[in-house]
Amino acid sequence: MAAAGAREPVALERIVGALKLLLSPGGSGSSSLQITKHDVLLDTLKSNLSALDKKFEEDPQWKELKSLRDEIAGRAEWLQNSVDVTWSFTSQLLVLLLCLKQSMVLLAANFQPSQPNPRTAEAAPALSPDTLSVCQQKTVQSALQFVVTLGICPFLLTGVGIPLRCRTEFGAVIQDVVSFAATPTTIHRLYTTCMVLLDIAKHVSLGSLILSRHFGDIAAGLCQLGFCPMKRKDEPAKPGREGLKEEERARAREALQSILDQVYQPLVVRELILLQGGAHQTSSDTKMSTSGRAPAWLRRLCGQLLSERLMKPHGVQAVVRGILEGAGAGAAGGAGAEAVAADWRKCDMVAKILASCPQQSLSLEAYYQQISPQILDLLHIQDKLVARQFQRVATTTFLTMTREHPQLAKKHLIQPMLEPIHRCSSMAELLPELELRPGTIVVKEEELSRCLEDAFKVFVVGNEPDTALLQSLLPDLGVVFALYCFTRKNASPLRSFCQESLLWMLEKLERKAALATLKGLAGLDKSVPSLHPLCEFRAASQGGTMVTIKETSSDEDEVLYQKVVSEQDQVEFLVELLSQCQESGLAGDFFICCLEELTHVAVEKEAKPPSEPFSHRSLLALEEYQQALVEEQEKKLLTLQVVAVLCERMSETVFTSITQVVEFVAATLKRACLSLTQELESTVEAQTLSMSMGLVAAILGGAIQLKSSDFEVLQKLVPLLEEVSSTYPEPVIQELAADLRITICTHGAFSTEAVNAAAEATVKKKEPGGGKLEGRPYTRAQRSSDGLQPHGDMASPTESPSTALPTPPTVQGTSPRQQRPLAESAAANQGPRSLGPERFQEVLLSAYDPEVPTRAAALRTLSCWIEQRAPQALQAQEKLLKVFLENMEHEDTFVYLSAIQGVALLADVYPEEILPSLLAQYGDSPGKHPPETRMKVGEALMRIVRALGDMVSKYREPLIHTFLRGARDPDSSHRASSLSNLGELCQRLQFLLGPVVHEVTSCLVAIAKTDPEVQVRRAAVHVVVLLLRGLSQKATEVLRDVLKELYHLLKHVVRLEPDEAATLHAQLALEELDGIMRSFLFPPQRLEKKIVVLP
Repeated sequence: MAAAGAREPVALERIVGALKLLLSPGGSGSSSLQITKHDVLLDTLKSNLSALDKKFEEDPQWKELKSLRDEIAGRAEWLQNSVDVTWSFTSQLLVLLLCLKQSMVLLAANFQPSQPNPRTAEAAPALSPDTLSVCQQKTVQSALQFVVTLGICPFLLTGVGIPLRCRTEFGAVIQDVVSFAATPTTIHRLYTTCMVLLDIAKHVSLGSLILSRHFGDIAAGLCQLGFCPMKRKDEPAKPGREGLKEEERARAREALQSILDQVYQPLVVRELILLQGGAHQTSSDTKMSTSGRAPAWLRRLCGQLLSERLMKPHGVQAVVRGILEGAGAGAAGGAGAEAVAADWRKCDMVAKILASCPQQSLSLEAYYQQISPQILDLLHIQDKLVARQFQRVATTTFLTMTREHPQLAKKHLIQPMLEPIHRCSSMAELLPELELRPGTIVVKEEELSRCLEDAFKVFVVGNEPDTALLQSLLPDLGVVFALYCFTRKNASPLRSFCQESLLWMLEKLERKAALATLKGLAGLDKSVPSLHPLCEFRAASQGGTMVTIKETSSDEDEVLYQKVVSEQDQVEFLVELLSQCQESGLAGDFFICCLEELTHVAVEKEAKPPSEPFSHRSLLALEEYQQALVEEQEKKLLTLQVVAVLCERMSETVFTSITQVVEFVAATLKRACLSLTQELESTVEAQTLSMSMGLVAAILGGAIQLKSSDFEVLQKLVPLLEEVSSTYPEPVIQELAADLRITICTHGAFSTEAVNAAAEATVKKKEPGGGKLEGRPYTRAQRSSDGLQPHGDMASPTESPSTALPTPPTVQGTSPRQQRPLAESAAANQGPRSLGPERFQEVLLSAYDPEVPTRAAALRTLSCWIEQRAPQALQAQEKLLKVFLENMEHEDTFVYLSAIQGVALLADVYPEEILPSLLAQYGDSPGKHPPETRMKVGEALMRIVRALGDMVSKYREPLIHTFLRGARDPDSSHRASSLSNLGELCQRLQFLLGPVVHEVTSCLVAIAKTDPEVQVRRAAVHVVVLLLRGLSQKATEVLRDVLKELYHLLKHVVRLEPDEAATLHAQLALEELDGIMRSFLFPPQRLEKKIVVLP
């Protein structure tokens, strides 16, 4: 600080005034220095230099600045007199800029800001005295521009940087004015200008002005000074290359490296790319056109420097920003960023640069190891202006690296990306540092969300089915599907990522691998990895999902129940996924695969030898054998469940081609042939055989238009039909099988009457009402709808497929009782007026048949007659009610659900007669009726309430009183049932709820706060949800007196209720209430015109 103490800082206004005087137009009479006459330009520069010297000599106020200038000029070794006016002018600018820098440093050092007064209002802090105003910054920028234009650009070699004549017309004038022969030499001028500017740039404010505008020119000068090859001894001296010492060249190299590390890296990358490309621009004036390519040494140098930028931390992002921001992205990107995002060629070019290993890298693997985390980071850019570009570059680079070096990409890119979901897979061992206590977090919310989003961007958005990509995600597909099942039960932003990833994998995998994957997802193949048995998904605090250690339960029944429910959900969600893959035919192939699995199950069931005594076996072997039996039974039941759900959800659309239909028929024929081989007598197998043969007859009979290639596919059925014709005991089936075989072999040239009759009978079933097709031609659309989807009837066990035959045969070995459900189902489809007393009595007696299918079919038939308002059924309402009520006590689900449906339909016709008896039975004491029966009556009452709709208001009093009394029943299940029915009733009463709203509210508050059973408290809170959801905007009027009480109840449940489900219901109710109150307090603004007629 000795120097600072010896001299007071010169005012910045004085130094800036000197710069302004030196840059003024002078006496040329022109308003700009950009003139075309060389002598006038030289005269202007000389005049300004003379004016500055005169000002220093005459004006005493400039004495301090003159003293400072002389001091700095005396210390400057580079300053020397020159006959070249342009260099003298440049030297004076450099000296003044050095004076400005020193004064700014002294002002900042002497500045001591005052302490803020806490008693006064807050004020902005005082500016530092070294701060330049906007006008002063413009003057300094002009001075810097003259320094670079006169001191750097003219002395750059051809191909180094952009020549002056290619920039502006004024640059061409300067190029001709500079005297290259005068002293100092051109190389020394370039060296001096670059070094002095870098010295000035050490000040923060001045450095930002210099490097933000002129970094490219300074970097070009330093590259030439430090790396341009020197002349050989036998080579004559060239202008601009002599006189520079090795120490100066080394200093230039150090300075270049320093500013490369100091400046904003994307700017460095962009300028280095421009230097490497050279000048290819052409001026509008043909006389000034240039086409200089960058010299080889500069191209190599820029490539090396760019590689160094890439290898640095965050170098990938710097390279991407440097290339893309110059095309319109960045802070001011806007529409330019969108345009570049659409320019896939530029993104591909950047991806190829990143995927190529530079020469400076030690090895290819070391390069991949260094840049792979940075490429993954590009997928997480949050800046909306550049996110699309960066993600596109990252995805393309990811795919390029995977395509070129799959093993290295899998190790450094794919595995780190998929590590969170692989961590909780059944293939992975849980980390030893994890304490396997319930609730321990295995995968955090942020990790799982980022993993799924990255996988979606790479796999689905990238859409390149590379083998390495498919094989990398395939082992973890079970975890993704488990997460998808979890998100289907909850609101989660990860659902779409999981769904799209699963659909993409199923579409891109080979068909055999896709079917094996589907079997694993459905649980049919235990070898396919899935979620670790000790882990479970759980909702996280930020709305996402995390993986934690599962809580163990000692209740075996609860564990079994959760397992069964989980398997059912998985099958249903899998079928929903398959419903979106119908165009590819994957759903049909999987259905056929499951049917073939059923055939294998049937063979294993019959071929299994009887169990041997285990006296000679160890206890461990016995346990393993029993476990194998259990797993085998589970697989059989799960296969049946998958087939059932596929039939129920996708029966009409599962097949998309004739090949799949033939495969389906072949699978059913194989199963029928196996049952004949095992000498089994089964009604189901006989019906399946009849259905499949009727389907083949419909195909051959003209239901669809067959091609020659289709007959080649049908040839697969010939051996099976031949086996049926020779082994089946029924002559009609034998004859039809033989005729079908002949028709296929002759490509439809020969067709018997039996085939035509079977085809016509099958097509009739597809027509509404079973109407005949005779008398009108078959259009192509009708053939497609009738012939390509004949399997839609297979999901209905009550419709006999044997009706497809010309004369429905009686299956040998079956009793009339087994065939009765088929006849009753057909009777239900008859008109209500054609029902006779005998037929009605027969069906009524069948409702007490000991066979479950017969009884259920009879109840369905009676319900159908009631729905059709058949007079015979309506006249016997009391008898039908008795039949339904008695069947409600049956233990089979199909029977008592059919009875409940019948009671609901009967009450819809005669509510005044049916409702009182049901309410009396529902409200009786627990000793009179079993709890299960009362629950079934409650289900019937709920269906009746839904069916009555607005008419339920007439029966408001008895219904509400019964449900309120049931809410105090000793049985907790009955209390929950009553509350559920009460919620359905209140949801439909709306304004009519007013007189009893206080009683209902008091009941709900008391139960939600005091009932010991969790399920009852859940039901009470759920009633509030239904009430608010049903009333919607009317809640503020209907519940006006109790709305505050309900709000307090919900807040109490959220704060103190230990049950998560009840808390969730309360939160949903609060959301409903929040939406209602917002709409009430802030109604939507409506623009209305009102015309008032004045009297």
